[in-house]
This record gives sequence, structure tokens and C-alpha cells, in this order.
Amino acid sequence: MRKIRVEEISKTVRNLALKANYRIRPDVEKALRKIYKRESSPLCKWAVAQVLENLRIAEREQIPVCQDTGFVVIFVELGEEVKIEGNLYQAIEKGVRQAYKEGYFRDSVVTDPLRQTNGRTDKRSNAKRFSEIHLELVPGDKLKINLMPKGAGSENNSAYINLLPGIGEEGVKKFVLETVEKGAYTSCPPIIVGVGIGGNFETCTLLAKKALLRPLGLRHQDSYYAQLEKEILKEINALGIGAQGFGGGITAFDVFIETYPCHIASLPVAVNLQCNACRHEVARF
Repeated sequence: MRKIRVEEISKTVRNLALKANYRIRPDVEKALRKIYKRESSPLCKWAVAQVLENLRIAEREQIPVCQDTGFVVIFVELGEEVKIEGNLYQAIEKGVRQAYKEGYFRDSVVTDPLRQTNGRTDKRSNAKRFSEIHLELVPGDKLKINLMPKGAGSENNSAYINLLPGIGEEGVKKFVLETVEKGAYTSCPPIIVGVGIGGNFETCTLLAKKALLRPLGLRHQDSYYAQLEKEILKEINALGIGAQGFGGGITAFDVFIETYPCHIASLPVAVNLQCNACRHEVARF
């Protein structure tokens, strides 16, 4: 049995949260540079240039790439042969708190969603967690932490629906395209589109969120869904919304689908949008 101390986890999460706010994923930045070179629209090129300049300043000055430092979403893969010496959830939350305090990041999390009391800085609050932590047990003696600060702009434009099963593939496509067309303009495109299909109400939305972790260009392992991803991506980019909504050929970097078994009488579909400030860091123990 391998042992991992919570102090080590807190330190690692702190570092991940700091890095994630100072830079975006390398594959996304590379894709932005390609768009700048290939895009013919002067207005679109200007918009992408502003995004790239912002990235350069953020990394050089070690300041957030976006003023919305997000709601931290963490996917944890915990090996069955790993023993955490302490409370895993508390260790992760401690690391997030340290990063947001040291980095002077905007405190966007409230303790109560309706009364809007301040989250991490409210000493009267009994709340213990201000991050969303998803834990999955996996074989082996490794620990993997995926950390993603998720901003509200693209999150607010995400959607869920329970379709009738007979609507099938065309119904799924229609819902995804309608969601993107309605919400892309205020989601800071180019975007990444995560699609969950199947499961039930809570599982489907989680699938869509988890889909956003996939590297650009990595297709679904099932050829049927891989083809569906490419078809939806093509139709999204035909909308002409473009970078920052200024028009152009690339509205979405990519589309990723994740699936799960579902009830015969349901066809759950969730769409989770990710803005171009795709902040995602990974650590492995």
C-alpha cells in the first residue's frame, strides 16, 4: 500500500491553481496561433491578436489570464492501492485557498447562492469546501489530479435537455448547435464544446464537463462518436461566429463527446462550453 501525505497534496494543488490562472493549455494556445495565421478576416485576426497579447502579459507578469478566476473544478483519480494520510478533500481545499490568497485572485465563490455571502473570506461560514471535487477510484497505486478553474461566462451558456429517444442523432446535433449559436457570443470564442450523452440528470452534465479535459484533436475511441464529433464541429464552425464573435471560420476549437448507458425511455444530452481561456493543469503522484 502506497502512502501519500496530505501536506504533499495541498502543496501540489496550490501550485496547480496558481499555474492554471497564469496560463492556458499549450494545445489551445497553439491553436490560437494557427487561427491568427490562417484567418482572413482582419477583425478576427485583431481579436485573436488581443487574446495572444493578453496571454503573453499574464505569463510574464504572473497575473491571471482572465479576471474571472473561476470556480475550481477538480477531477481526482485515486488508485485503490493508495492510502491518503489524512483528509483528501480538506487537503485539496487547503491548496486552492492558499493559491487564491497568495495570487490575489478574485474571490468569485459565495457561501450561499441566494444570499450571496462571501465564500472563502467569510469567517462566520461553516462551509468547508468551495471547490467542486469529483473522486474516481481506479486500479493501481497512482494519484492523478486534474484542476480546472471554470469561469461563469461560458458556464452560464451551458445547457441540459432530456430528449425523446426516437429523436436520435439528429436531435442531439440540433440541441448542441442551438446551444452554441445562442451562447457562443458571450462565451469568449473560439470555444471547446463538451457534450455528455446518456446516464441520468447528474451523470450527463458531469460527462460534458469531463469531456473538456481531452486534448484538442483527440477523437472518441468509438469511431461512430468520433465521426459525430467531427460533423458537429464542422457545423458549428459554419455558423460564422468566429473569434470573440467578430466573425470568421473558427468558432470552436473542438467538440468532445462522452457517453454513458441510459434508460431506454430517455436520451439525456448536456452541453458544457469552455471559453478560449482554457485553464487546466495536471499532477501525477
